[in-house]
Amino acid sequence: MPYDPVYHEEGPTREEIDQSSGPMVLEFGANWCGHCQSLSPTVEALLSNAPDVRHVRIADGRGKKLGRSFRVKLWPTLVFLRDGQVVSQLVRPTDAEARRGFEELIAS
Repeated sequence: MPYDPVYHEEGPTREEIDQSSGPMVLEFGANWCGHCQSLSPTVEALLSNAPDVRHVRIADGRGKKLGRSFRVKLWPTLVFLRDGQVVSQLVRPTDAEARRGFEELIAS
């Protein structure tokens, strides 16, 4: 699935995520977040080599239940899932950490 450059206010529910199939990366952050903007080229490059991975960018913030259900506190937070199950979760990852997270997701 192609890279999505925008964090969306509306996203899937936790129930929809838990029932999903295949590999998925949830990316929690904000469009104005400098850390999120810095990681964007890396995520885009990694997704270009993983067409089967679904990418969902979710605008996070106070009162956002989906982010709280994954214990998101800092941005960006990447949650790697396979068939609705968390494979790994990275908080404010470096490029190398994000790469390892993608590799682990694809290998699982």
